[in-house]
Amino acid sequence: MECRPRCAACCIAPSISSPIPGMPNGKPAGVPCLQLDDDLRCRIFGQPERPAVCGRLKPSAEMCGDHREQAMHWLARMEDLTLPG
Repeated sequence: MECRPRCAACCIAPSISSPIPGMPNGKPAGVPCLQLDDDLRCRIFGQPERPAVCGRLKPSAEMCGDHREQAMHWLARMEDLTLPG
């Protein structure tokens, strides 16, 4: 499955605890990654400075749903379910 153009749900909804260029402490859930360009594409895709967690997250029908809002909802729910404590 390919990423949906102008979606970026996976670059906004989840938290990322590892450093990202421009975000040395990672990013909180719901905050767009600073590496998103104006077309909502990753500026560091395929680069070594891209967090490993980003590379492991692959698009799927379950995660992406039929539209961006479904993807945001699914990823936000997964974020909530995996919070420590």
